[in-house]
Amino acid sequence: MRPRVDWMTGNDDSILEYLHEHDVVLPPTGLEINLDREGVGISYSTISRRLKKLQEHGLVKKVREKEGYYAITEKGRQYLAGDLDADELEE
Repeated sequence: MRPRVDWMTGNDDSILEYLHEHDVVLPPTGLEINLDREGVGISYSTISRRLKKLQEHGLVKKVREKEGYYAITEKGRQYLAGDLDADELEE
């Protein structure tokens, strides 16, 4: 079972799952378009806000600073696998 902490939302799971399952590096716009194609409607502003929060907690990283491309980290993969304690998400 995945740990869920107060700052996390269901949108976080959708974003992380997409980046992991497709093994891609995308900007918020690319995530919005591709998630929508899969029937997951998350707005650009929400994706952008959530990516920043996920980055703060080490679950994604910015690959290209100027362009704003994001990739899932090893910690993000561990979260999806249920291999993290909730305490590790609060750091």
